[in-house]
Amino acid sequence: MLGARYSEKYLWTFHVRDKMRYYRLTEARIKRIIRHPARVEEGILEGAVACMQLAEGKSYSEIWVMYILVNGRGNSKSQIPNSKSKQIKIITAWRYPGKSPERDPVPAEILREIKNII
Repeated sequence: MLGARYSEKYLWTFHVRDKMRYYRLTEARIKRIIRHPARVEEGILEGAVACMQLAEGKSYSEIWVMYILVNGRGNSKSQIPNSKSKQIKIITAWRYPGKSPERDPVPAEILREIKNII
């Protein structure tokens, strides 16, 4: 697939790969942030979820990951609500220097659907 790396549960875009390299983040760290976030909010894209964990280090900073749920073929337009072949498409990741302001939380039904995939 052009623009993304395929795995069973996760789709990795080239954009997130570049950001991971820039911020020195690993796949394992990104997955850990998705599985055990300290905070979850709605992303700036429609249907996107942004989640955060605190970064280790001398100064306070946060690591954020934004992703969307897609069906197994990677086409987000034809999502099937109870499809077992859903995947998490990771769009971007970034470090925020300092404490970010809290925004809109994600609805509970979307969080349950994500937990079923993971």
